[in-house]
Amino acid sequence: MKKALLLLLTISVYFITTAQGSQQHGRVVVSPNGHYLQYEDGTPFFWLGDTGWELFHRLKLEEINKYLDNRSQKGFTVIQAVLLAEFDGLRKPNQYGDVPLKNLDPAQPNEKYFRFVDSVVKMAASKNLIMGLLPTWGDKVTKLWGEGPVVFDSVNAYQYGLFLGKRYGNNPAVVWILGGDRPPYVDTMDWRPIWRQMAHGILEASPKAFITYHPSGGHSTSEYIHTEPWLDMNMMQSGHGSGHDVPVWNWIARDYKLTPTKPALDAEPNYEDHPVNPWPKWDPKNGYFRDYDVRKQTYRSVFAGAPGVTYGHHAVWQFWSPREEKINYADRYWTEAIDRPGAFQVGYLKKLILSRPSLTRVPDSSLIAAGQGSGGDHIEAFRDSANTYAMLYIPRGKNIAVNMSFLKSAQVQIWWFNPKSGDVKKLLLKDKVPTMSFTPPTLGTENDWVLVLDDPSAKYQQPGTAQ
Repeated sequence: MKKALLLLLTISVYFITTAQGSQQHGRVVVSPNGHYLQYEDGTPFFWLGDTGWELFHRLKLEEINKYLDNRSQKGFTVIQAVLLAEFDGLRKPNQYGDVPLKNLDPAQPNEKYFRFVDSVVKMAASKNLIMGLLPTWGDKVTKLWGEGPVVFDSVNAYQYGLFLGKRYGNNPAVVWILGGDRPPYVDTMDWRPIWRQMAHGILEASPKAFITYHPSGGHSTSEYIHTEPWLDMNMMQSGHGSGHDVPVWNWIARDYKLTPTKPALDAEPNYEDHPVNPWPKWDPKNGYFRDYDVRKQTYRSVFAGAPGVTYGHHAVWQFWSPREEKINYADRYWTEAIDRPGAFQVGYLKKLILSRPSLTRVPDSSLIAAGQGSGGDHIEAFRDSANTYAMLYIPRGKNIAVNMSFLKSAQVQIWWFNPKSGDVKKLLLKDKVPTMSFTPPTLGTENDWVLVLDDPSAKYQQPGTAQ
């Protein structure tokens, strides 16, 4: 206990003296065109999330410090974690012996537990990380499956939301994620009144709070609650239960076109090192999703028009360790898993997007004149609204042709960006012709590349060098 208190004191001092990020730029808000995210001062914000679902439930402060250091160093910007955790989070205490609620009552939060949450939020802010807090996992509202128990109704959901809004309302390093792997309604069962009241409580205490919702696998919030006034951003879960190459790019494209305009983000694509078999088996006999699978899904959702993406690792979300029971065939402890290849590679994606004007991106499949494929061969492309650059993600190395009419300059600067390593190959300037063919440096499966095409007069820096 003395060690934990000393660490908390050290963290608090560090936070006061060095916290930057959201404290420097203000809150995360929706960009003027409605599709992307920025800070209040106009600085672009790329949502690079990590699913640390069980963080408050299963880790000690010193372990959380190690985890957050690792994620900050890799360029993550959001940690998605659950206050009332999935795995018996109401009755099984955290690592300090505390449960979050007294008598399983959302109107009676346990002050000691939430002081622990406070320390983690401050710790994250000191490392330039925003906490994407889920007030509860969905089984406490909508059982359907899981531990439960259901403890929320419209009255105590409002009280709990008001408590959270008051406690964290002035903190720009917090955004809210309602839901927790559950639909807002199913047939005649409608839980939207409960979620509305929870959002109402948060917003009453914190009118500028940013709120979204994490749905169940295979779905987007646009199917249920797109027009809810409290919903700032649509979230989807392309997930890990439907095999390879779920067409998440089509989901993003669909939500991109909706009115009112809202950002749309994949908050849970396939987890790295998760069994490929469909839910509920998830038997490893058919292999695991690896970093190439992660790259294909994350790149294609962002290139289709998302304001970022969330990465996940199967051992990290559950924080599997010798003191915890393994869930669904995790193949390594979280302390090793935090340095898996995919966790580095999603950071390269963030740097790539931020190395060019990112708030004016326009998804544009018409750039692909020849070479488009389906499934694992599907290419995604975008340009900026000023037509000064374009990027194409090619998941399997092959020759493609690009419609160059978007570019106004007589010449084009060509770059090949390697999503696996973050390395860049610069080619000599070429004279532009209406349709140009390009062949990436390596070919075939697991040789994915990003083709970057610049107007030379824009004088952009090397792709992947964040501005």
